[in-house]
Amino acid sequence: MLTDAKGIPLSVQADGAQRHDVKLARPTIENIILKKPRVQKWHKQHLCLDAAYVGDEVRELASEFNFTLHVRPRGEEANLIKRNARFKARRWVVERTISWLNRFRGILIRWEKKATHYLAMLHLACAIITWRSTGLLG
Repeated sequence: MLTDAKGIPLSVQADGAQRHDVKLARPTIENIILKKPRVQKWHKQHLCLDAAYVGDEVRELASEFNFTLHVRPRGEEANLIKRNARFKARRWVVERTISWLNRFRGILIRWEKKATHYLAMLHLACAIITWRSTGLLG
């Protein structure tokens, strides 16, 4: 899943449970629905990932799509938080959005046998999350 700074889902890709995250990086970035603004020196596009995405494949992918890559090795953020109480981790936005997705029963436990049905439920849940984040509910 790829989200913006507010946790609104921009792209979702689903695959089997035994598939490594790096293999889904390209399809997830290629399926971003919104048009990306032009990258400029003062307005960079950031891509924050965890330690599972360390490697040349993801680095090349980020440079291909003009992202500034932020990959933290395991434990580095925990050490920075211990040293500086005001330090904020960058990946919490994605973790929060995944938590929001887990509130939908049809996604938390996969009941659908067909992958297309599960992906449709995932897209519906992302649409509801986006709608809720607009503040139109009151």
